[in-house]
Amino acid sequence: MNDIVKQFEDAKLARIEANGKDAEFQKQSRDWLEESMRRYYVYNFSWLGRPIIQNPIDMVAMQEIIWDVKPDLIIETGIAHGGSLIFSASMLALNSTCGGPADAEVLGIDIDIRVHNRKAIEEHPLFNRITMIEGSSIAPEIITLVKAKAKNKKRILVCMDSNHTHDHVLAELEAYAPLTSIGSYCVVFDTFVEDVPADVFHNRPWHPGNSPKSAVHEYLKTHLEFEIDKSIQNKLMITLVPDGYLKRIS
Repeated sequence: MNDIVKQFEDAKLARIEANGKDAEFQKQSRDWLEESMRRYYVYNFSWLGRPIIQNPIDMVAMQEIIWDVKPDLIIETGIAHGGSLIFSASMLALNSTCGGPADAEVLGIDIDIRVHNRKAIEEHPLFNRITMIEGSSIAPEIITLVKAKAKNKKRILVCMDSNHTHDHVLAELEAYAPLTSIGSYCVVFDTFVEDVPADVFHNRPWHPGNSPKSAVHEYLKTHLEFEIDKSIQNKLMITLVPDGYLKRIS
């Protein structure tokens, strides 16, 4: 690394560290996120033609993770309209042109894959990298299918974005987090549920105290092979995934 590049990287790391200590900036970011969710902001975007119900800022972080990890399998719980599957498939396709695994693929699981969504995903040009399984992500028979798919993979990235209740997310973590490769991530989406008022979620069953973040902290009590990568949320500031970027370290 030459001196100019090192100076750039050092300055970036200093900014990120400062963000983590800036309580006022963090409050402003949390307040903006709350107001954006009240306005269904994350429903406004698509990726290569399919709706993607994600914060665009988190999508940048996912691009960075996929580039660094170069997974040959991305496991995603929760499909909805399929935008996230298409996003992951497109990142894997780009990786493959830059020396990443040529046969990298995405596995999506959802309890209810709507007919029109399935059709649109199957007709997409990137469907050749996608497999879908319909069923509960925490059902034993579904877990068995996912583990079989992961069996011969070398670098696995896991993303959880289905039912956001504590018990469901904790069950997903117990089932799928162990498939995460060392150096890769298990990303638990919508951990921000813990940090904003319950009425933000329009009568959904999840709320503070019964959220993905509460499940993450429960899981980490007995799974020291993972740590929260705070540098990602401190870089993003506006994120649906506070304390949810879990890096496997052993």
